[in-house]
Amino acid sequence: MLVAPGAGDRIAGRYLLQEPIGTGGMGVVWQAWDQRLERPVAVKRARLDDDRAAQRLMAEARNAGRLHHPNIVGVFDFVDEGATGWIIMEYVPSRSLAQIVTERGLLTPEEAGPIGCQIADALVKSHSEGVVHGDVTPENILITDEGVARLTDFGISRALWNDATQSGTGSVRGKPRYLAPEVAKGQPAGKKSDVFSLGASLYAAVEGRSPYGEAEHLMAYLARAVEGHIEPALRAGPLAEPLAALLEVEPRRRPDAARARELLTHAAPPLQDIQDPLPEPGPPDPVRRSRRPLVITAVALVTAGAVTAGLVLLGPWASKGRTVATDAKPSATARAGAIGDARTADPCKLLDAASLSRFGGTELAPDYGEFDRCDVLVQNNSGDDNADVQVNLDANRDEFDDILSTRMVGNLTVVTLKQDGKACERAVLTTDGKQIRVIGKQLGTPSPDPCALADAGTDHVVGVLADGPVPRRSSPPAVNSLARVDACTLLDATELKRLPGVKVDNQDRGFGSWDCDWSSDDGNREVEIQFSRDDSLDAEDGKLVNVAGTKSYSIADEAEDDSCTVRTPHRTYTDSAGDRTTELFQLTVYAPLPAKQLCDSAAGFAAVVVRNIAKRLPEK
Repeated sequence: MLVAPGAGDRIAGRYLLQEPIGTGGMGVVWQAWDQRLERPVAVKRARLDDDRAAQRLMAEARNAGRLHHPNIVGVFDFVDEGATGWIIMEYVPSRSLAQIVTERGLLTPEEAGPIGCQIADALVKSHSEGVVHGDVTPENILITDEGVARLTDFGISRALWNDATQSGTGSVRGKPRYLAPEVAKGQPAGKKSDVFSLGASLYAAVEGRSPYGEAEHLMAYLARAVEGHIEPALRAGPLAEPLAALLEVEPRRRPDAARARELLTHAAPPLQDIQDPLPEPGPPDPVRRSRRPLVITAVALVTAGAVTAGLVLLGPWASKGRTVATDAKPSATARAGAIGDARTADPCKLLDAASLSRFGGTELAPDYGEFDRCDVLVQNNSGDDNADVQVNLDANRDEFDDILSTRMVGNLTVVTLKQDGKACERAVLTTDGKQIRVIGKQLGTPSPDPCALADAGTDHVVGVLADGPVPRRSSPPAVNSLARVDACTLLDATELKRLPGVKVDNQDRGFGSWDCDWSSDDGNREVEIQFSRDDSLDAEDGKLVNVAGTKSYSIADEAEDDSCTVRTPHRTYTDSAGDRTTELFQLTVYAPLPAKQLCDSAAGFAAVVVRNIAKRLPEK
């Protein structure tokens, strides 16, 4: 006899049951606390009638655990306790689509469309991994308060069906109101039947009934499904045609998940696309040449109050009376979803190593690369770094030309970009007109899916920003850190004459004033300073060169053709993770000149920068 679990019970010695948060065909769903990784989880209890049921459930849990996607509820663990199995899942504060319809009434087509787009995107991912859900219903579609739709219970209900327990409907497995006709006829659930069930779920949310109509008994729904009796939609408006396609009786004429996503997106685009768009931005400033384009696309701009005017204020950490340009809005008054003051915003508080632990061992790397960056390294079973999740804070938004999708999460816009080799990038457009880039990278082989890494990192960023602005750094930088320096004060008009044509007024100030560049009117010549960090500088960074008595490294054509970069160390210290770190600046000159002339020019500029830094900071 199974003993009912209660609050305070521990599953597998680590999952502490806290309170019931729902019920379903499997029984009570609990919110629990993972004491090992210190995070909330959802725990589903399944009664296992025999060893075969346990094996099926384990197999489906493994399949679901492979799926990492922002619209899929993650599966973390499976615990087999003999007669009872426990599915340990990502905890998502939400209500099911069924609950929402029950509590507040039917959805409009404009509300249902974005939900359908997101769930179709989840099915595209699962089907590409060879995983069929088999039970897409309003009960298994979760909606967060921010409007994010998440699909849950991949294959779990299906794993528990056997010849004796098949929903009281003979040999048919599933919920008859949303069942595809071919499944009602006894065929196994497949990718196309998932698409039908999505259409049936959206139909029910808009129309208030099954596409098979109303019936008093489940067997009546099955009979109508076998007959292919689909009632026309009356309230669907722009969704009528895509729903008719998703509910096509013949699976061979039914769209796959990718085509379903296209149909739904075209008929009822995501919410950010149906708001009043802002005016198209003007052309980029012709006098500035940047490594990344800085024009904001119209769709990327559509967030509440996304564009704010920048002001030059007296910023924190200014040294020896020098002023630093910072954000117009101080962090104390920055609203949820904003970056706020650039120099005190902490990118490391947007990442959580534990939340990425399903990909392997994880370690926060707080002091690597630019000052507006933070990383989590992922290790394989041997302890070697094989992947990286990186967060960057950006003062300006990019113009994206490789967008897969955009979606609204509360007052934030999340941009999903196409995978680029071993890297995958997402952009979160903040409420103060800036952006946060999240990048997943493969560093070794085998390695986790970089897009799954980027999605997991983005989910955490969005969760943090739902409650407020980017959290602040816990302490100011060291008194002799480059973080206290304004890069744009390190070269003046006289010094820039070393590269004819470059003008001091053609200045582009980067995030936190930690990088700065100056260009010629035609954009063909440029000088750029960027502060950064590395574990060391050595021969791999270029040719050894003396810069104002400091051992530096010079390398031609690294940034792009007709360029030379000089890296010069500033100080070495032990970071918060206990690693020795070198703080440095890199100076790059771009011009159509011979490589030796470019590198000599870059070294000359770097020597000036060394001397000007010394004037602004105390001795190391």
